[in-house]
Amino acid sequence: MRDKRPNILFITTDQQRADCIGAFGRKVRTPHLDLLAAESTAFTACIAPNPVCQPTRASMLTGRMPRSHGVCDNGIDLPPEEARDSFPAVLAKAGYDTALLGKAHFATAHTFHPTGSPECRLSMDRYGPNWTGPYMGFQRVELVVEGHNTFPPMEPPFGQAYEAWYHGDGRGALKDRLYKENHGPDTHGAPQTWHSGLPQAWHNSNWVADRTIAYMNEKRDRPFCLWASFPDPHHPFDCPVPWSLLHRPEDVDLPAHWTLDLDRRPWWHKASLEGVPNLADPKLREFRAKHSRTPVLTETTLREVIANYYGMISLIDHNVGRILTELNRLGLDDNTLVVFTADHGDWLGDHGLLLKGPITYEGLIRVPCLMRGPGVPQGKTCDEPVSTLDMAATFADLAGVEKPERWHSRSLLPVARGEQTRDFAFCEWDLSDSRCGVPLNLRTVRTKRFKLTVEEISGAAEMYDLVADPQEMDNIADDPAHAGTRHELEAMIRARPADARTDRLPAVGMA
Repeated sequence: MRDKRPNILFITTDQQRADCIGAFGRKVRTPHLDLLAAESTAFTACIAPNPVCQPTRASMLTGRMPRSHGVCDNGIDLPPEEARDSFPAVLAKAGYDTALLGKAHFATAHTFHPTGSPECRLSMDRYGPNWTGPYMGFQRVELVVEGHNTFPPMEPPFGQAYEAWYHGDGRGALKDRLYKENHGPDTHGAPQTWHSGLPQAWHNSNWVADRTIAYMNEKRDRPFCLWASFPDPHHPFDCPVPWSLLHRPEDVDLPAHWTLDLDRRPWWHKASLEGVPNLADPKLREFRAKHSRTPVLTETTLREVIANYYGMISLIDHNVGRILTELNRLGLDDNTLVVFTADHGDWLGDHGLLLKGPITYEGLIRVPCLMRGPGVPQGKTCDEPVSTLDMAATFADLAGVEKPERWHSRSLLPVARGEQTRDFAFCEWDLSDSRCGVPLNLRTVRTKRFKLTVEEISGAAEMYDLVADPQEMDNIADDPAHAGTRHELEAMIRARPADARTDRLPAVGMA
């Protein structure tokens, strides 16, 4: 007889903007996510606790802010002891089967030396293709270690379970060759953008769905908490044909303002973009220059990037549809909380910028957040400022499990039901000069109407009225007419729990 406790299906993407779901205005084709949105409470003001992958993923896992668990930038591995009361560990103790399938990124693959983590390329020999955990509180993991495919002419360094699947049929060389072949039209010099020749059936988005469907079938009679983690639509923008051809470049949405306007911004915008030559480590300097910084965009190159990015999202949507269809076929719909979100977004041309960095525009820190399941209102939009930090407490609340005292996470279920409100959500990022080119301590607070980011070292700030100025064009941080609002927002930043680490964990990688 099946245990009737509710299941948790946590679906995430990597680097997906909140507005890149068709139901929310952009011309990206996402029929399955549109249907999920219609059946969900959609949190339209959900932000990430950090603008990049590792800190945010560590916060979703541990329910703690980045400076508290120590992963305050990419390239810093989450200490295993921080996961002793992660949400999967807490739920496993309560009798749930817990798993993560896909991209974890609690440690970095791009390392200068072995760290012993199963996500470190240089440590892979310690973990065979049949290794499935436990890891970071999950009883079972099947990892896509380096999940963003690769930058030609490198070989795909997939690692562990996905690599064993990808090469296990003896056709690995053919697959690698097909991946690097261009099977679509010219992308006109768009940065990190091409039409991958990798067949859809061999793509990591399909693999994550395949493994998720298999796991749900295996655990259908037990309560499970499953994190299905898609590595896309992270750059490089290498969507496979025919999905890369689904959106025509001439038809995609361009940002309202897509040219660089650094002269209107605080000093660190320009300094962080131009600080690459100051990096002491040559490997990190090369990585930043080639893979995390892009040339000035033209309308043609930006349209090519956006069309490919949309195609990656549509392929994910197709696979989310496969997962949700199987959940329905198994009769688990009514007893499963489904959450769809992302770790962070992408500037995607906003203000002439692409990818991510220490500039907290809405396109980067605001993420989709759809929640469907027992006790969650359907067809509702909620504009309360919330954070993906709150996932851990939400899952514990649904499972009827007491959350650990040291969690900062708070359940979103009463917010969805209209029983609670939120005043603000918080985002923080500490970057050293050895990682960014300049040292930066960024503190961001977002309310329903305003967003303030303060760089603590210099005291410089930017503030935007998101109602009157949704494109974030006019920095009102130093406007005397808004001094009272800035004071209130600064008080919210100071209200952060006083448990931030005083030491700084070492950076071990380039991610």
